[in-house]
Amino acid sequence: MPRPVWSGAISFGLVTIPIKVLPATENHSISFRQYHLEDMSRVRTRKVCEIDGKQLTSAEIGKGYEVSKDTIVAVTDAELDELPLPTAKAIEIAAFVRYESVDPVRIGEGYYLQADGQVAAKPYTLLRKALERNSKAAVAKFAWHGRERLGLLRVQDGVILLHAMKWDDEVRDPQELAPKAVEVSDEEIDRAVLLIDSMTTDDITGQEWSTDRYTQALEQVIRAKAGGKKPPKPAEEKEPAGQVLDLMAALQESVSKAQASRGEGGESGGSGKDATVHEMPKKRAAKKSTGKKTAGKKTTAKKTTAGKKTTAKKRGA
Repeated sequence: MPRPVWSGAISFGLVTIPIKVLPATENHSISFRQYHLEDMSRVRTRKVCEIDGKQLTSAEIGKGYEVSKDTIVAVTDAELDELPLPTAKAIEIAAFVRYESVDPVRIGEGYYLQADGQVAAKPYTLLRKALERNSKAAVAKFAWHGRERLGLLRVQDGVILLHAMKWDDEVRDPQELAPKAVEVSDEEIDRAVLLIDSMTTDDITGQEWSTDRYTQALEQVIRAKAGGKKPPKPAEEKEPAGQVLDLMAALQESVSKAQASRGEGGESGGSGKDATVHEMPKKRAAKKSTGKKTAGKKTTAKKTTAGKKTTAKKRGA
């Protein structure tokens, strides 16, 4: 069980639900250490006072805001805890929306909300069941990590899940990144839709979606070097024959590969409709015939030469 990262309450109208916030995800990335290339010794980051050069501990370090180059306003943890803010210790629900209406780019890290004590069990269950029955998500505000944040509460597997969200002004406008207007035919769109259908899956759970190939490859390199062996080399990939200029051909080939990976024979359930057929090269009979005739000429020439030599011998005799 992960340790709580925050504790407070959910404010739902006049209802207060004490909760603990726990991380919903785990980080399995491999961490590296910095070392001195010359002697392989560790490189450490030390916090040192600029005036006396003394190395400081965490207890000797405080927070402060730099007003100007030579002026810092000290702010204590106690002052941060006593901020005149209603969301300092509460996740305050402000509205309810359909979860599908929220732009995914605004949704951030997820955290599980656990009912804190037996008293919180009933109101927690009440909110969870109400969200499930109404198929809605709650938009809330809460203060955390030095600022007030926007959050989204939804239900997953019987637990209320909190997503940290971006404010409106934190999301960049993508209009300037959109490509210039280009013409796309209906046939190309239909083929792209067919490719999407052939790659559609019910969910993204299972071995295929839980394997981090980068981490696995990195672990192989570390194991090999720790055992005094050379790290494994990547498999040689075939270089592409050239840039595909025909978009329809590329879509058709992609559809065929997707269907083949699923064990499907053709676009209409194995009927072979619209399948790509390559004609086998015909035998070059003409060239073989020419070769035989040439061989025949050579044989005749040899016989004639041999005959001439025999006649010459007889005449000499």
